[in-house]
Amino acid sequence: MMATGARWGMTVPFYDRSLAGSKELVAELPGLGYTDMWSAEVNGVDGFTPLALANEWAPGLRLGSAIVPASTRGPGLLAMSAATLADLAPDRFVLGIGASSPAIVERWNAGEFTRPFSRTRDTLRFLKKALAGEKVTEKYETFEVKGFKLERAPKVAPKIVLAALRPRMLRLAAEEADGAITNWLSPEDVRKVRAEIGPETELVARLFVCVSEDADKVRELGRWMLASYLTVPVYAAFHDWLGRGDVLRPMHEAWAAGDRQAALKAIPDEVVDALIVHGDAATCRARIRRYVENGLDTPVLAPIPGGEVPIAQAVRDLAPNAE
Repeated sequence: MMATGARWGMTVPFYDRSLAGSKELVAELPGLGYTDMWSAEVNGVDGFTPLALANEWAPGLRLGSAIVPASTRGPGLLAMSAATLADLAPDRFVLGIGASSPAIVERWNAGEFTRPFSRTRDTLRFLKKALAGEKVTEKYETFEVKGFKLERAPKVAPKIVLAALRPRMLRLAAEEADGAITNWLSPEDVRKVRAEIGPETELVARLFVCVSEDADKVRELGRWMLASYLTVPVYAAFHDWLGRGDVLRPMHEAWAAGDRQAALKAIPDEVVDALIVHGDAATCRARIRRYVENGLDTPVLAPIPGGEVPIAQAVRDLAPNAE
């Protein structure tokens, strides 16, 4: 069963179906023991619409965005979107924001990925005031707001959590936000992250899970996923801080040289096994519990295709009530 006090989240939408086709599976989640539904925002669905729908399909779940970038929307628009969800799900919506990456902010959204820490910090400070119903006129380090006030502030301001991968952002999450979100880490890595934020700050992490006993197939899939993430500078720096700099250096060198196949081959099995939860359902649930035992408050599962078990069945098999 779920560890005492821990939440148990699921990512929406699911990898094998559209948002429109997710209603029935989302509606099952509360009965399976899931407490949370967290969206993602990269190049598929946006970070808010799935949560509004989930609020109708599965009333009672806590809803969170993990994450919406701080630089792809204007501050006021971000406040309006957050206020809308907070009104729909009072005291059940958590706004997750983060710096994101140059690809998402600049190449896909024509924004500027400059001073990401400062932009995230400034956005957090603005949102705390705006969502409390204050009229905001302030010159921050990375932007200026003149006279913004929500037409209808939420009765309960949502909690705000920050995507954080290294000590500076983790400390900001602990000191000024309501929690920290991370991903692509092992159960043992949780202890290092937890040490930066202290025992009281909520720690959320998305865990990629493949219910499959075919380890070779999972590792082949996992190498593609890891290469696409860990070559992004912020994630490269994160894993260097976690102590994987040397073991991942051959992958980075091959990737920089344009040799994608060599980069994939350079990722050791033990790295894939550390960062992707896989095995039969019981093995996966036991590993998820290890994350919680090491200090993770809210595991947010993201079942990935490729295993013998279909996604819908994996959602059921990984649920807290499955045991």
